[in-house]
Amino acid sequence: MRQGLAETLTIGRLGVPPTPARTLRSTNSIESMIAICRDHAANVKCWQDGQMVQRWVAAGMGEAATQFRRVNGYLYLPALRAALDQTVPAVTLAKEDAA
Repeated sequence: MRQGLAETLTIGRLGVPPTPARTLRSTNSIESMIAICRDHAANVKCWQDGQMVQRWVAAGMGEAATQFRRVNGYLYLPALRAALDQTVPAVTLAKEDAA
């Protein structure tokens, strides 16, 4: 419960309408993408370097992108972006002032 509390409160504080908030409150889409990337690279046995890892992750993300669906309430995303642009600099500045 404590792990996701800050994010849940952030969604509420930004005034995200209920339709996109239902999708954005969950990490299911991120976890799904990670699982697809993992499955895509499962047969690689000898990782040569970091660039090879990046290429395989990019290929896995490309595969995952074909399975993504539109976010419910996607028409509200520009308003969410504007709210984030107003909030994020203030939060960043407040953290720098506290340090």
